[in-house]
Amino acid sequence: MADNIAAKVISILGGTGKEGKGLAYQWTKAGHTVIIGSRSQEKALAAADEVNQKLAPFTDLRVTGLENDAAAEKCDIAVLTVPFSAHVPMLESLRGKLDGKILIDVTVPIVPPKVTKVQLPVAGSAALETRAILGEGVQIASAFQNISYDNLWNDRDTECEVLVTGTGKETRAVVLELVKDAGLIGWDAGPLENSLVAEALTSILIGINRQYGVEGSGIRITGVHR
Repeated sequence: MADNIAAKVISILGGTGKEGKGLAYQWTKAGHTVIIGSRSQEKALAAADEVNQKLAPFTDLRVTGLENDAAAEKCDIAVLTVPFSAHVPMLESLRGKLDGKILIDVTVPIVPPKVTKVQLPVAGSAALETRAILGEGVQIASAFQNISYDNLWNDRDTECEVLVTGTGKETRAVVLELVKDAGLIGWDAGPLENSLVAEALTSILIGINRQYGVEGSGIRITGVHR
């Protein structure tokens, strides 16, 4: 684990869904302090308990559950994992509460029922929508849109890699270390404006999964030696 983020507290806001629990599981195993946030304290505690049962063989660290506002207050790094339909209302409720912090937006602009069709918001991407609502006081990053929950939750080896975009190189560097701590390979994909690429790819990958009868298609960067 990178020393610069080893002692940080990560709050996964709207984290009671599959992606949030998968990230909480991986980051807690890596030694981070993780809080699952929800509009409901009861749901947050239930999700935390589910993750803790899975963590029991690996670590004494435990995930906690709080309402979103309290989780946002306690964290150093926030992660947003809500359905796109809840994206704007959640951000509006968080306005002013994450200033000076990093927010990693995992949201994908999927609009049912046409989930295999790319449907980017007017702002250009969900992450750009986040910046427009929260303002310049929050460092925004975008990552993890193309990783299957099954790979995170079930410790599956995956060839899928993570594109990280963000509002500054230092912000992206912190997020890339978190990608590594989740057991994945990440790439600095440049400024936040590039977030539309990873977000749009998700709909394409869902279509590939359906057409070829798989669950975890992904992307991989080739031609670079690391």
